[in-house]
Amino acid sequence: MRHVLDVERSILGQPWRWRALATDQRERFVPDDLLTQLLLARGCPRDGLDAHKAPSIRLFMPDPSIFRDMDAAATRLADAVVAGEQVAVFGDYDVDGATSSALLARLLGALGRAPRVYIPDRLTEGYGPSVAAMERLATEGATLIVTVDCGAQAFEALAAARTDVIVVDHHQCATELPRALAVVNPNRRDETDGAAHGHLAAVGVAFLLGAALLRVLRGRGHFAARAEPRLLDLLDLVALGTVADVAQLRGLNRAFVAQGLKVLAQRRNIGLAALADAARLTRAPTATDLGFALGPRINAGGRVGRADLGVRLLTTEDPVEARALAAELDRLNEERRAIEAMVQEAAEAVLRQDRAVGVVAGQGWHPGVIGIVAGRLKEKTGRPAIVIALDEQGIGKGSGRSITGVDLGAAILAAREQGLLLAGGGHAMAAGLTIAADQLGTFADWLEARLADAVATAQAGRALLVDSVVAPGGVTPALVETLEAGGPYGSGWPAPRVAVGPVRTIKVDVVGNGHVRAIVAGDDGRSLKAMAFRAADTPLGQALLAAGPSRRLWLAGRARLDEWSGRGTAELHLDDAAWAG
Repeated sequence: MRHVLDVERSILGQPWRWRALATDQRERFVPDDLLTQLLLARGCPRDGLDAHKAPSIRLFMPDPSIFRDMDAAATRLADAVVAGEQVAVFGDYDVDGATSSALLARLLGALGRAPRVYIPDRLTEGYGPSVAAMERLATEGATLIVTVDCGAQAFEALAAARTDVIVVDHHQCATELPRALAVVNPNRRDETDGAAHGHLAAVGVAFLLGAALLRVLRGRGHFAARAEPRLLDLLDLVALGTVADVAQLRGLNRAFVAQGLKVLAQRRNIGLAALADAARLTRAPTATDLGFALGPRINAGGRVGRADLGVRLLTTEDPVEARALAAELDRLNEERRAIEAMVQEAAEAVLRQDRAVGVVAGQGWHPGVIGIVAGRLKEKTGRPAIVIALDEQGIGKGSGRSITGVDLGAAILAAREQGLLLAGGGHAMAAGLTIAADQLGTFADWLEARLADAVATAQAGRALLVDSVVAPGGVTPALVETLEAGGPYGSGWPAPRVAVGPVRTIKVDVVGNGHVRAIVAGDDGRSLKAMAFRAADTPLGQALLAAGPSRRLWLAGRARLDEWSGRGTAELHLDDAAWAG
């Protein structure tokens, strides 16, 4: 493949390549506008350009009945609505679980059957349904339990359930399924038509169940004398859960997020509006805001506070309560950051550099932040990472994050089937597990043997992919607008990257929490602000600080609007740089 600007090894040690050539070489000689190039380079077929430029639910929505057990689940839920049964929704404590629970709670509430919502405590109950929780919900009167974002591996708990159970999940399944009235999961091993939607987050599956439920009720004439709820009004929840769960923004997920952001901008959900205010978002939120501003605050309740705070915020109709809950989640998010920093420092101290998969464990590490720390280690090392918090009884709760091309969820499921784990599951890019401390070494060795080749292959193909090359003067608000038109961007649909230069540094300094800020000038006589976040102690940051005006650089990163200056200018958020001679 051709190297962009002849960069075969950058400051961060990687080649720069054209994204279009990496994904579809057949398109490289077709003259297209920049937006079309962006879409084609991300795998959009040429005959699908119009649909991807304006992704809509109508164009991407499948018939919910293609999924196994969907019709059975929708019929049973409709029966409960008509009969006035007590329904319980059991959700995971993360953002996907909270939004899935809130979506069903809001929909059933609009149908006059507000459910009991149960979110387990991460520290005392752990992930997923337990026998005690199933018994409690039945004792409290629930005749139907719907689990969301969990349940696919809850064999013991569901076997003990004394009520009908519907599982709505997206995590990878074993060959055997738990005992339930219906298991709606696009990642069931026996899925056929629905398997093409394995990238959906649980909240997306819950939305499809909601559509199927309304269709059943409509067919029974349920809305002849009452208004039918507008399911599309709940797309703000779908967008938040999809982005926060790092689901691939392809196909239906693109439509969910694109349309959900429009609903979110209307501030119909007073809880989400209060959360945006707490996060100091004064403009319409973007997909990036969902992942880095709103999502972490919803997560904070389940990580270091009360697990139900997030779903309470997303379902409240009381503005005073919404502001109080948003403020509490904002405070807990700050507490989470401090805990995360301590665990990350301890994890990095014991991380082995000679392993393809980083497995670290520590006594007393807060289990609420191990997933975030695993993600940080993965980004820093370019390798899958699993972080395990050990308790006083010698039981470890772990969370892992993977790299593209390495299916961590399948490996964790296999390790469980081999008897190396007490519990475990997940999907390709993220997984969770429970392990006995005396199995840590054996598990790490087994995982290394299983995944080392896949990690090596993924790393060998590592390159910085570039979409366009511009002079410093070309980084303008108009360019940013064109690039953003190809969104929403996220997992599986990466934000566009531009290369800029050659440039010389005019001024460079360290600001904030280790961020490097540089003012650079190009041969076109124009200057540009570039930011390298959390990079002061990295090779990239050190190179910028040492460059001086005598050495020229190529820069690569994301063009963004400069929201701090208020001057309506654009800047470059750096991913890498290379010496230009």
